[in-house]
Amino acid sequence: MLKNNIVELKNISVSFDSEKVLDNLSLEIQDKEFITLLGPSGCGKTTTLRIIAGFVEPDQGDVLFEGKKINGIPAYKRQVNTIFQRYALFPHLNVYENIAFGLRIKKLKENEISLKVKEMLELVNLTGLEKRRVDTLSGGQQQRVAIARAIANHPKVLLLDEPLAALDLKLRKDMQTELKKIQQKLGITFIFVTHDQEEALAISDKVVVMDSGKIQQVGTPQDIYNEPKNAFVADFIGESNILDGIMLDDYLAEFSGAKFKCLDKGFEKNESVDIVVRPEDVDIVEPEKGMLQGVVTSIKFLGVHYEIIVDIGGFKWMIQTTDGQNVGDKVGLFIEPDAIHVMKKSEYSGKYGDYSSYSEEIEHLSDIIEEDEN
Repeated sequence: MLKNNIVELKNISVSFDSEKVLDNLSLEIQDKEFITLLGPSGCGKTTTLRIIAGFVEPDQGDVLFEGKKINGIPAYKRQVNTIFQRYALFPHLNVYENIAFGLRIKKLKENEISLKVKEMLELVNLTGLEKRRVDTLSGGQQQRVAIARAIANHPKVLLLDEPLAALDLKLRKDMQTELKKIQQKLGITFIFVTHDQEEALAISDKVVVMDSGKIQQVGTPQDIYNEPKNAFVADFIGESNILDGIMLDDYLAEFSGAKFKCLDKGFEKNESVDIVVRPEDVDIVEPEKGMLQGVVTSIKFLGVHYEIIVDIGGFKWMIQTTDGQNVGDKVGLFIEPDAIHVMKKSEYSGKYGDYSSYSEEIEHLSDIIEEDEN
């Protein structure tokens, strides 16, 4: 199938004060997709967004829009609009005038502006609030005004730099749903920046995981979660038990002193690898029925499930289960072949792994509580 790329970044490098922020980054963004740049603070995701917007010029590399190089073209001449974490609304103007601002700059006729503002108000569910001052609105309503203003000019690409960060959790989740609906209805490309993994998985067609100025993996939310490329991605996206392992043969891995059937192949015989097992994919069984045996060291109740830490030979596993246990219980772990994901060793190998620090924090909190009670 022919790709319909609206934005392409080719071998982009950027340094600030001799510190490399983006390192030979290349990315293709297709028309009408909702793509999220995801990563920790300082990974380069906002700089990537600002390069597309035209606020930052790359030291090296090309920025293409619909196949044409746009390096050096100023932001106001690009067919993109940006929504920042701080919405930059005009507090002295009402909702109507905030949305109409860009249309007036384009010198549209008043009746055209009125029709467009009305359309935008309906789209973001703010009909009836056009005369309200924006500084009297809630955070979620201000967010909607910012979206309406940004899309009133029908940009081909909308850039969103952590626009939901200031909202409380429930409102944030509501706005995630609204953003996705708006994007699908308008049929324009949304490029969204966040450090929130759950948010990225919930709203994106495609996720770009970044670290240290480089792209670590690009894929659908399902691909990123189920098939992480390295230990950084596995650890950053959700909870993961990451173990040192050996691929004995195709479909046969060894870790934690035991052999396991898996679905992976194509590795060298006896190749050292990283093994990922998600906490929700492990079953706790009677010790004698388990492939591995260990002792429960801590339990955390989270409403829909328990997070249980099990010590197996000094490695602290996290298991998410609806079945409660007690600290000190001896348990077995049962792991199906499709729950085991095998990754090649990388620069991140050994940096992420078990939940020892998690267990120590729980134990430390327990000690503090006991001291307070005594």
